[in-house]
Amino acid sequence: MLITDSATIVLAMLFAQWARFGGVGYGPLSSMLFTGYSMVLACLWLGALSLHHARAASILGCGIEEYRRVVAASFWAFGAIAIVALLARLDIARGYLALAFPAGTCGLLVGRKLWRRRVRARRLGGDCLTSVLAIGDRAAVAALATELMNDPGDGYVVVGAGIPGDPRARGGVIAIGNREIPIFGDENDALGALGDRCAADVVALTDAEHFGVSGIQRLTWRLEASDVDLVVSPGLLDVAGARIAMRPVAGMPLLHVERPQYHGAKRFQKKAFDFGFAVAALIGISPLLLVAAIAIKVTTRGPVFYRAERIGLDGKPFTMIKFRSMVADADDRLGEVLASNEIDGGVMFKMREDPRVTPVGRVLRRYSIDELPQFINVLKQEMSVVGPRPPLRREVEVYNGDIRRKLLVKPGVTGLWQISGRSNLSWDKAVRLDLSYVDNWSMVTDLGIILKTISVVARGEGAC
Repeated sequence: MLITDSATIVLAMLFAQWARFGGVGYGPLSSMLFTGYSMVLACLWLGALSLHHARAASILGCGIEEYRRVVAASFWAFGAIAIVALLARLDIARGYLALAFPAGTCGLLVGRKLWRRRVRARRLGGDCLTSVLAIGDRAAVAALATELMNDPGDGYVVVGAGIPGDPRARGGVIAIGNREIPIFGDENDALGALGDRCAADVVALTDAEHFGVSGIQRLTWRLEASDVDLVVSPGLLDVAGARIAMRPVAGMPLLHVERPQYHGAKRFQKKAFDFGFAVAALIGISPLLLVAAIAIKVTTRGPVFYRAERIGLDGKPFTMIKFRSMVADADDRLGEVLASNEIDGGVMFKMREDPRVTPVGRVLRRYSIDELPQFINVLKQEMSVVGPRPPLRREVEVYNGDIRRKLLVKPGVTGLWQISGRSNLSWDKAVRLDLSYVDNWSMVTDLGIILKTISVVARGEGAC
């Protein structure tokens, strides 16, 4: 990755130099000076990436932290250049920097994306894995193992477990799907198995209270000699890293969880982004909207648009607009297909081979073209570009107290549910993703979801 970063930055600098100074009027000496200047800036940029730990092994291959650090380091490098140029009154060509910065940053992000695909492919093939020995009570270890191994591309495999205070558990197993995790006994048995029966890279504690302060300290000393990392699970689920901060107080590290950010200035920022994005989107996709409308009108009887009630912010109903992808009397025929619901729990209705869907509608649904008119709802401030899935009234009526948190933000044209399986999601998984979005919203998250939505929709994944 260091080689890739270096090559990307050098090429970006040389491209900017050629575009800005490569014309007639510059002699060999000037060209050498410009090249030297580019190399100095390239070294500064690479140094900024190192200072921000943008190539740390712990962040590679999963999450957006890897991309965030690349962007932060790039802004830092060019910000430092601008400040030095201003204070020293250096005449640095702004056109040169204006070309080098976006070209290099985009190149670095593309490089990260390509490496991530490579690493995920190797992990799916059984390479580049991180083996975890989990220690805690049986339920906590099962929950941790389920989350760590939920996506094989993340590269985590729980290879053993220890149940503190229960040496009789030795020889048992914890079943996670079709995988069985052996239990080595209590915590001493599990730690004694390291390097012999259990080749683990990480020891994960889910029950830090059992060890106590001094016990965890002795454990870190014990693992230090065996080159095994120690992580402690705080028992938090679906809390983004941006909301978590470690703050030492009186010599004790305390985990501080920030409050969700969907009020005040953050909400205004989201409104402004939604309006601008919706206007640009509607203008850009207007030819596609026209073609879709003509196809619906020519092939089926009935209106082009489907208008239906949905529940939005604070539980207020609104009329959502979509292209009609079913026969005109689809709502009247719902009772005929309710028994074929493929979503567990019965709250949400999805049917992969719904007979009410028209041939044109299947194409529209596969690529989510039927949802594009929802940008009109965004302009009317009834929806956001990114948010939870817009629910029906009958769904909201059976929400419990936890699920009703979805109504604290506007529903979205896309969201975590859209990029995480779409119609393949179970009801519980869809709810969890929506609640995770509500609690961890940020503009960076929204931009990441939008970019990934384009990729998912283009491949037609999870549509029905």
